[in-house]
Amino acid sequence: MRILVAPDKFKGTASAHIVAESISQALSSNHDILLQPLADGGEGTVAAFGGSNRVDIVAGPLNTPVEAHWRLHGDTAVIEMAQASGLTLAGGIEENDPIAATTFGTGQLIGIAIERGARKIIVGAGGSATTDGGLGALKALHPLQRLREVSITVACDVRTHFVEAAETFGPQKGATPSQVQFLKRRLVRVAQMYIEDRAVDVLNMKMAGAAGGLAGGLASVGASLVQGFDAVSDAVELLDLIESVDLVITGEGHVDESSFEGKVVGGVLALAQETATPAIVITGSWEKSISCPTPIYGLEEEVGREAAFSDTEKSIQQVVQKAISNFGK
Repeated sequence: MRILVAPDKFKGTASAHIVAESISQALSSNHDILLQPLADGGEGTVAAFGGSNRVDIVAGPLNTPVEAHWRLHGDTAVIEMAQASGLTLAGGIEENDPIAATTFGTGQLIGIAIERGARKIIVGAGGSATTDGGLGALKALHPLQRLREVSITVACDVRTHFVEAAETFGPQKGATPSQVQFLKRRLVRVAQMYIEDRAVDVLNMKMAGAAGGLAGGLASVGASLVQGFDAVSDAVELLDLIESVDLVITGEGHVDESSFEGKVVGGVLALAQETATPAIVITGSWEKSISCPTPIYGLEEEVGREAAFSDTEKSIQQVVQKAISNFGK
């Protein structure tokens, strides 16, 4: 068979590239295997476009210098905001300062890309430590007139509205209930600034709350907000790849209802249905209440939780072998 392996990361255990390689190693050499790791705008977005080929030092989320990896191919730059302003860079939820965390470094990275000749910039907006409404990034990008020369697309991994970002994701970034209310009020003020300064209303804009409002901030200076999966799948011509194979294997760390709302698994399965291509889902765990149109295999269910976490790659290989043996039965 000709098989396309197109998974997202298993968050916290394996990157999309490692997952794809693990699936591939479990398949017989008799198969023609295509590997295309995917992302939905969060971590792994640069890898989905071919990997980083640039690295620059910028301000991290708490203003300490960090090395940010990004990609420049021709006049197109691909940036993950998590590389400059991500929660892991802030030390995780325990060490992050959700009030002070800034997107300044992401703005620096966009500015560097422009200086290097980029005219099309894709910004992956997942994994942030920030809830600054994009103010830090816009400060780093002054003078904003230079943005007229470029088109910016923000690949969003959520559909959250601008002010909702505080209550929805603030606690995941270490914010206490009182800090959440502060962040919410600050986002309201920032949104008003964008209306007054640029006549752009981000309050009711879908996806403007991605990355703590970075998406809305960039939208206020002309950026387009798109579903992250759509941005990645269009760039790698995923529909054509799926149409050319006999089977597609996708997956992510946990499959639930949100997986079918703009994320990788739901997006891949929708394209597979469109082309009438059989598909299999490999996941760490999954909600049994969901309705999945294709066979789904969970590592925890098949090999146990301990093995799934301690040796994810081997577990994936075992489960894939079982899935392939059952395929077509």
